Amino acid sequence: MNKVPNIKTKLPGPKSLEYLDYSKKYEPRSMSEQVPVVWNRAIGATVEDVDGNWFIDFTSGVLVTNIGHCHPRYVDEMKKQCEELYNCYDFVTSWRAMLAKKLVEITPENLGKAFILTTGSETIEAAIKLARRYKDGYEIISFNGAFHGRTYGGMSVGGKMGVKRGFGPTVPGTIHAYFPYCYRCAYDKTFPECDYWCFQSLDQAVDTQSTGEIAGLITEPYQGGAGSIIPPPGYLKKLENWCKEHDILFILDEVQASFGRTGFMFALERENLRPNLLCLGKGIGSGVPLAAIVGETEIMEVLDPGSMSSTYGGNPISSRAGLVAIDIIEKENLVENSAKVGEHMLNRFKEMQKKCEFIGDVRGQGLVLGLEIVHDKKTKEPAKDITKKIVDGCYQKGLILIAPIGFHGNVIRIAPPLMISQELADKGLDIFEEVIYGID
Repeated sequence: MNKVPNIKTKLPGPKSLEYLDYSKKYEPRSMSEQVPVVWNRAIGATVEDVDGNWFIDFTSGVLVTNIGHCHPRYVDEMKKQCEELYNCYDFVTSWRAMLAKKLVEITPENLGKAFILTTGSETIEAAIKLARRYKDGYEIISFNGAFHGRTYGGMSVGGKMGVKRGFGPTVPGTIHAYFPYCYRCAYDKTFPECDYWCFQSLDQAVDTQSTGEIAGLITEPYQGGAGSIIPPPGYLKKLENWCKEHDILFILDEVQASFGRTGFMFALERENLRPNLLCLGKGIGSGVPLAAIVGETEIMEVLDPGSMSSTYGGNPISSRAGLVAIDIIEKENLVENSAKVGEHMLNRFKEMQKKCEFIGDVRGQGLVLGLEIVHDKKTKEPAKDITKKIVDGCYQKGLILIAPIGFHGNVIRIAPPLMISQELADKGLDIFEEVIYGID
């Protein structure tokens, strides 16, 4: 463990090949997107496969294990809870009540109630239901490129064709507007000289798609699945103000952004946003199935008792895990580490960009970064083939990356656990640099 990465076998190793064969035979091919690492255990920001090879983890699962893998205190608390109580449906437990209290305390002061669930997609479904019931409208405005989960409501408000293909018709009432993608601006403008030219697409979308019964607008603070696309400064605040002007709910999906991931506890802090509903997931539980929607009291109370619940939502194990994870994030200064190490990594990637002909764009906040790979920096032609070579090459040298993302499959997402040291991050960056300079 002292030497990481430590690759002992040809990759994938013999034991890995056996389990990969089982997976291919008994699981659907939709589960076969990632590099062929058969995980056995993980510690901090490192992963061991079933053959005893150790890797550096730049994935956090998928932006989940913010406190790092198998944090000793976290593991101890989970062991204790497993000896006490697993599940009790909607009956109140101390852990669920305390987690709800904690979430209300650390989110913006306008939010007064928290509904504890199991996965981010559930929070999106809950947000759509709450918005429709509260506003007596049914339309939800969303954005091209958005990812809000794979359930029908989330898929419908999402803006990625790949997620929807073959599943129509989707839930009616979704309006899609253009989300700012400054590297590939649809209007051929440059920020800040453009003065948010793309914002006009919001009014255009409403004018051409709406029946006049809008309940709310949902957005991510940055678009994760579309390629870690970060809107220009001030854009999200303009969205919030637009929602107020039109008397509709402002719903913020921070499932991929919260609990320190962007260098703030919540990404909304960057522009002092005040959403009416806030969707949380992934890093909230740092490994267990846990999510939550936190909202204004009047909105959260619109549903009658028993009208919205979840079999495993707020279960004692997950609720305790959430409280422990948040406490670790706060006490071990992981938000600050995310900002510090993230800035260091961003700067190193920008230095690589200057020397490397196919790194077209580098963007990021905290410890979520995106590198857009192109064949030519002038034409910006997406280089999906090179992107895959980079991800595969890093795997062979002991660095795990998430499968390429983005509209064109040419964006590499970097998202290590928030506790990663600069030293270990640099080891991973050294591998990445070695790989990109070795590509023909």
